[in-house]
Amino acid sequence: MRVPPVLSPVSRTDSSDLYKLRMAESEVEIVKGLLTTVRTYGDCFPGPTIRAVKGREVVIEQTNDLSVHTSVHLHGGHVQSKYDGLPMDLVEPGETREYRYPNEQVAASLWYHDHAHGLEAENVYRGLAGAYLLSDPHESSLPLPSGEFDIPLLIRDARIERDGRLVYTDPYECPHMLVNGKERPYFEVAARKYRLRVFNVSPNRHISLRFADGEPFTQIASDGGLLAGPVKLDELTLAGAERAEIVVDFSRYPVGESVVLENTAALESERSEVLRFDITRTAEDRSRIPDVLATLPPIPKATVEREFWLTTFPDTRINGRKYDPDRTDVRTTVGTSEIWTIHNHLTRRPAGVFHAPHSFHTHLVRFRVLDRDGEPVGPAEAGLKDTVPIYPGQSVRIAMTWGDYPGQYVYHCHHGVHSSHGQMGRIDVLPSASEGGAKESDEALANSSSSSEASMSGAGRSGSSASGTGRRQRRQRRHRRRHGRYHHGHHAGVRA
Repeated sequence: MRVPPVLSPVSRTDSSDLYKLRMAESEVEIVKGLLTTVRTYGDCFPGPTIRAVKGREVVIEQTNDLSVHTSVHLHGGHVQSKYDGLPMDLVEPGETREYRYPNEQVAASLWYHDHAHGLEAENVYRGLAGAYLLSDPHESSLPLPSGEFDIPLLIRDARIERDGRLVYTDPYECPHMLVNGKERPYFEVAARKYRLRVFNVSPNRHISLRFADGEPFTQIASDGGLLAGPVKLDELTLAGAERAEIVVDFSRYPVGESVVLENTAALESERSEVLRFDITRTAEDRSRIPDVLATLPPIPKATVEREFWLTTFPDTRINGRKYDPDRTDVRTTVGTSEIWTIHNHLTRRPAGVFHAPHSFHTHLVRFRVLDRDGEPVGPAEAGLKDTVPIYPGQSVRIAMTWGDYPGQYVYHCHHGVHSSHGQMGRIDVLPSASEGGAKESDEALANSSSSSEASMSGAGRSGSSASGTGRRQRRQRRHRRRHGRYHHGHHAGVRA
């Protein structure tokens, strides 16, 4: 197994790091002996890891040298609307766009990926995803495994034909499990503790990971950062786009032994193995897991409550509607605390369907999961989150406070095919009265189209491009004509 390289900035200032990335097709070896054409950031599959520090801005110039539209979203990032990578805020082939990430949030394992509406599932499936690891002084001060013993694991499924072609198809026809771009690889480790940052970057599949020998491990973080304290687990389930950080102590195995990480959610027709760890050496280990990892913010007291129904059949919708970038579905204000109740309308999981659970994601904010069907969630799910699974027949309540920026954002199911087919809504976050002022209000409204539904002209105004508003609106119209406004079709995937 390869560890994705850490990207180096092309220049630095006192307050920011500048990176340049090129989106282009590349040939890589996923299955041994076969070359496969994929879509990459920086010619890497998955993309190179970006390591950021709280309080230090990251600026990325993304150039699209692909033949398809793209839009780069920093998943879990708190960024201005114009840099959020909205679904209709497109980077056309041949264009370059600048994205600015202020990194004014606590340490967390974030990731960047494509978000071009109607294309995001296939673009991510074909390779447009990478890890973005944000640190802060508190997290860096903890005696957790670090350096070469801090490893991101980007896990996803795929279908690769005998000639090496990567075929975009239904998840139950994707038998190859990839870790960091390799099919069921092995990884040589020392007999000591490792911090493993586990990402589920599958467009349309949940995974349940355990060690084949049943040995436990310790979860220390979820999507939005460190948990309050460590949690012992023997199995970790992640829906699409969820992340978790775990510490595994390989010193419990003698040098020369191996242990397999397996997916208990694999189909009967699939192999359950995901990754083999080979213990090949000893190494000094001064790391440890503190009993207290972080002080979580209090759960906000909500002044607004909302309900959302996610439907799968006959097609994917939220509250009976498909995504329309010209329609505001939710309007709120910076600083407003809300409780959302999200329902999965299915009462049972249909046979052979991976994506009956939904993977609900909100842009801009982290939230706290309050309960499932009225029962409080366990400690592994009680930290800061930005993505939460909702299983058939289930209702999940989440609490959040809207900030840090006014503007236009979205919420959606993060099963990529679901969002591609319209299971997404638009939220306009308006400036708070206390922070208001003509300049801020004007900027926020410019970035989120308009505060009036009657005058909203689409997601394009939230973009940041030298081509200007007129060109941006024209290319959005071309995108809709080319790919279909609401992307009707089979909910499970489309063959290449």
